[in-house]
Amino acid sequence: MDIFQNRNFLRLFFAAFTSQMGTTVGNLAFAFFLLDRFSSQPVYTTIAELMYSLPTIFVFFIVGVVADRFDRKKVAENCDWIRAGLTAILFFVLFLESIPLVLFVLFIRSAVTKFFFPAEASLVQAILRKDQYAKAAGLNQMLFSLFMLFGVGLGAFMYKTIGLHGAIALDFISFIVSGLLIRSCDIPIEARQPNGKNGWKNSAVRDSMHDFKEGIVYILKSKLLASLVFGYFVFGFVSGGLAVLPMFKMKYVLSPESYEWHTSLFTIVLGSGLLIGAVTGALLAKKVKPEFLMSVPILIAGAFIILLGFTDQLIVYYAAAFLAGICIGPVNTALGGWIPKIVHPRLMGRVSGWTDPLMMIAQSSALGLIALLFPAMINNINYIYYGLAATILLAGLYYFITLPKLSVQTAEIDVHETLKRQKNTKTKMNSIT
Repeated sequence: MDIFQNRNFLRLFFAAFTSQMGTTVGNLAFAFFLLDRFSSQPVYTTIAELMYSLPTIFVFFIVGVVADRFDRKKVAENCDWIRAGLTAILFFVLFLESIPLVLFVLFIRSAVTKFFFPAEASLVQAILRKDQYAKAAGLNQMLFSLFMLFGVGLGAFMYKTIGLHGAIALDFISFIVSGLLIRSCDIPIEARQPNGKNGWKNSAVRDSMHDFKEGIVYILKSKLLASLVFGYFVFGFVSGGLAVLPMFKMKYVLSPESYEWHTSLFTIVLGSGLLIGAVTGALLAKKVKPEFLMSVPILIAGAFIILLGFTDQLIVYYAAAFLAGICIGPVNTALGGWIPKIVHPRLMGRVSGWTDPLMMIAQSSALGLIALLFPAMINNINYIYYGLAATILLAGLYYFITLPKLSVQTAEIDVHETLKRQKNTKTKMNSIT
């Protein structure tokens, strides 16, 4: 694949991989730890998941601004160093056996994580050609699928064999490797700082709020971009539900005695479907219009999520999860490959800064609703699956109706030509002065 001939992309891709590993494995091991210790109180597991998504509410207004105002490479790299330090603190805090303190460190570490991906996504936009965006999005979806395949299993394995501390140690190593990979990248300064040199001395709260507002206005001015960005909210809501619902259904309905094994197997099945879907989406990206590559699979996936709630047979549950994964894979590929084509590189950080917060806010909302409703108000976990399916079906119907028209109305942007013009303009200004 020609995209891997780009050494900068190759290093950023593996940096994202190791960074995601550091974010995922310890959190999952901690979720199993809580579900074992507080088996009669599943709310604790839900709260642990919230520690990954809830910090978004406190930093969402500044993550995109930081990615656009500062050196994107340094932002991503420093996120890894800070998270490595916080992970070392978490390692020792676990010995105190203070759940609130552990949750607090996880909260801070997750808040720092929110700054990583907008900076990394902005760098990827600048170093690839327009025709490679869909491939990069497909690879990112494959990356997510691999964590679906092995993340829960690895977290459960570490927890069952060398304990929670082993999983936290793996987190620490992952962040260090990611930071070193990003440091080794050789990316032009105009791609790292398309808005010019800035620093903390030149930044103020008023400037940050102005940039934040500019990002919102830019998104809302384009109906297509606003619709695509809103898609991340929908999938965040679904992701939040699927973060805990399979674990609960296995423990309380399908396989109470071996729920850890079957929860891990569920993620392998779903991840396999996502992996196949990502590959299929990358192959179809040049043949099928992105508006249909998004809307049709969403509608089909909604039907399979209904089946996840309806069935009480493990084999049917796994089959529905596999097929739902195949449908969701192309959707994420279409989303990730479409947005960089219509966003100006000067504002890519602010736009990317909205995708993760929207997903996390939606994920927090879903987890909060589940914590509130199950089992206090809704004893049957299947009804929550039906609500989840209704959400994704409505989104699919909206996209099927609106995206074809919006696609025709929106022009694409040549990112490299734009960056080249900015560089030439800056050179001329420097020569005049």
